[in-house]
Amino acid sequence: MTTAVIIAGGSGRRMGQSIPKQFINVYDKPVIIYTLESFQRHPQIDAIEVVCIDGWHDVLRSYAEKFGITKLQWIVQGGETGQESIRNGVYFLEDKLIPNDTVIIHDGIRPLVEEEVLSDVIVKCEQYGNAVTSMPYNEQIFVIDDEISTVKYIPRETLRRVATPQAYKFGKLDWAYHEAFEKKIGIYGSSYTNTMMVELGERLYFSAGSDKNIKLTTQDDLELFKGYLKAGMNDERFSK
Repeated sequence: MTTAVIIAGGSGRRMGQSIPKQFINVYDKPVIIYTLESFQRHPQIDAIEVVCIDGWHDVLRSYAEKFGITKLQWIVQGGETGQESIRNGVYFLEDKLIPNDTVIIHDGIRPLVEEEVLSDVIVKCEQYGNAVTSMPYNEQIFVIDDEISTVKYIPRETLRRVATPQAYKFGKLDWAYHEAFEKKIGIYGSSYTNTMMVELGERLYFSAGSDKNIKLTTQDDLELFKGYLKAGMNDERFSK
């Protein structure tokens, strides 16, 4: 069984909107629905769980019914942080999945995840036990020496940009969140499942990514998303 855990627990303050950014309407459809539609369409996704911000569960359920998201089985309460939200989603599945089931973790505000990206993260997880969507890093990275200068850079050939979707076998994922929260490892700041796994000593395996897989954090990101939709007006996700 392959289950998608969609993280939609954030308030989206940086977007400067009055509602959580995952519920912003773009061409008469909320962002979260664009995200869910990618998982709904993919033939290897069996079930969807959404970890949702408090007060929006009924709204999400209503939207899912309106737009035909029939794979949505569970809506779970979000946490105070991203890691707490993912933990809540993982713990909720403990009596529903078996250790060898695959869990895909994905940001609800990455609405342009493509079928090929989802397929590859599933294949790589089956092959290696986990998979993280990644892309080459094309900019130069310098290390700060003081506030105004540098004397050291990191060769970009040694770097990868890692995002969601990420896939893990449920048994290892569940163990990792119990271990991390009990020992306070990899759960603070901007930590995510991938960084937590590395801090716990796990090796991660790369899967294919896409430049279209943008995260909607700022108003500029939202405008870029609209641009992608306009450029793909024949895509079934696009609604006038």
